[in-house]
Amino acid sequence: MATTTSVSPLSTFRHRSPIISSPNQFLSLSPTVKTSKISAVHVSATTTTMPSSDLPEARAHPSLEIVGGATESILPVLNATLTRNPYNPFPFFGWNRHVETIYASFFRTRPDVRLRRECLRTKDNGSVALDWVSGDDRQLPPDSPLLILLFYSASFIGDMHEVVEHVSSRYPKANLYAVGWSLGANILVRYLGQESHSSPLSGAVSLCNPFNLVIADEDFHKGFNNVYDKALAKSLCNIFKNHALLFEDIGGEYNIPLAANAKSVREFDQGLTRVSFGFKSVDDYYSNSSSSDTIKHVRIPLLCIQIYVFSGVQAANDPIAPSRGIPREDIKENPNCLLIVTPKGGHLGWVAGVDAPRGAPWTDPVVMDYLEHLERGALKSITSCSNSVEVEQCTEGLHSLK
Repeated sequence: MATTTSVSPLSTFRHRSPIISSPNQFLSLSPTVKTSKISAVHVSATTTTMPSSDLPEARAHPSLEIVGGATESILPVLNATLTRNPYNPFPFFGWNRHVETIYASFFRTRPDVRLRRECLRTKDNGSVALDWVSGDDRQLPPDSPLLILLFYSASFIGDMHEVVEHVSSRYPKANLYAVGWSLGANILVRYLGQESHSSPLSGAVSLCNPFNLVIADEDFHKGFNNVYDKALAKSLCNIFKNHALLFEDIGGEYNIPLAANAKSVREFDQGLTRVSFGFKSVDDYYSNSSSSDTIKHVRIPLLCIQIYVFSGVQAANDPIAPSRGIPREDIKENPNCLLIVTPKGGHLGWVAGVDAPRGAPWTDPVVMDYLEHLERGALKSITSCSNSVEVEQCTEGLHSLK
């Protein structure tokens, strides 16, 4: 299997360049073509009014929808950031969801970061590419906080489990955090829900998560979204053709010609992906791969940032992760979750804020302040515990930190 992911110290993420995020990250990869990235890349008053929490801090940001069981514990920490950096879409680029999505994907500046790739062999004889910020993993203190970035992945959370286990074993004293984009966010939330009692992660962030893949698939075939569908299908076919020899004479329910020449992501999943994971149909695959059903079980702090309406019309602004798939009620009832929904942003665009249009997305300072708050709380807990018990015993309680 082949996947790609990224790892690095949390302290290096504060810079003026954005994390690389684009609509091309919404991919459905077969178990034989996995790519997960762990590396030290950074997490570095609008026209539409949206519903928000009853808390004063939430009412102070009327352009945002802010809900979740963790609102009282987390929102006050982010209040200064949201006040200093309100969501004001950049003129022209920020007023059309497709323009914003495409512009951010092709014209946003990329961080000047050198990476060193490590290939991790997985238990199913596949491989995961871990991209470390060059030199960082060889110089870090053993307790330096690390951030895992998930750009895209297949539905299979086994890769995520092995990546986290690998990094955790290399830095057993470090606090681990994870950020997922698009389908990578879906994988991350599913992992957190299914591994709720055993995950070593201390906190996580989900960005533009499609949540309900059945709903996302329905919207993916409407209007201009077909352009994304065909482009992603072409990318999948190109990846697949590089590994086509592995599928010669494979037999069974596989439809290799359909996958190799797929005109849509759904066709690719029908011919290859759903068979690889043992699902009866594409809809069965999408339904059982959705993170909307598992977020209720998340037991560590989780920040979700999504995109909702535009021009005052109740229509989805994110062309790939529709807002109607957001499991709002489960997020409200989970004391570990906070949801922030912006009125615009396209898919992973967020062309707003002081660095717009070519710089870091609006989400970067929000994500960084959130993660740094969790790290400060983790360090405070360890210091407090060290006065009475051994640090190793204390760290077991950090995963429930709000």
